[in-house]
Amino acid sequence: MKIAIGSDHAGYKYKEEIKRFLTGLGHEVQDFGTNSEDPVDYPLFIRPTAQAVARGEAERGIVLGGSGNGEAIVANREPGVRCTLCWNIESAKLGRQHNDSNCLSLGERMMTIEMALEIVRTWLDTPFEGGRHARRIAEIDSAPF
Repeated sequence: MKIAIGSDHAGYKYKEEIKRFLTGLGHEVQDFGTNSEDPVDYPLFIRPTAQAVARGEAERGIVLGGSGNGEAIVANREPGVRCTLCWNIESAKLGRQHNDSNCLSLGERMMTIEMALEIVRTWLDTPFEGGRHARRIAEIDSAPF
């Protein structure tokens, strides 16, 4: 799977760990930065990550920051992106099963790296259930921006 990834300075360390994890699983990772812990404005790195997913250049996207809140907001501004903010395994599972999320937002300050990697694994491995949820996704995607 091709996965786009981007972070601000507060998510940089986990971004680098998650990249190694993903490539170790055989995924292709496209990194949209940032490339250090020097302070940056997160939309500059999150928007291009989400746009890659929206354009179909990546099948999924992962965005990271301190809490993941702002990153999820930016990603969800892109039509066709369904970014789920996850702080635990259950939210990652439901984000895929019920919302067919194609982007995951994580907060480095909210969890250990071990938890972050388990969330990523769960999110990658959990299929979309379809059914009644597919109708709801269609309703989301048909809403005007």
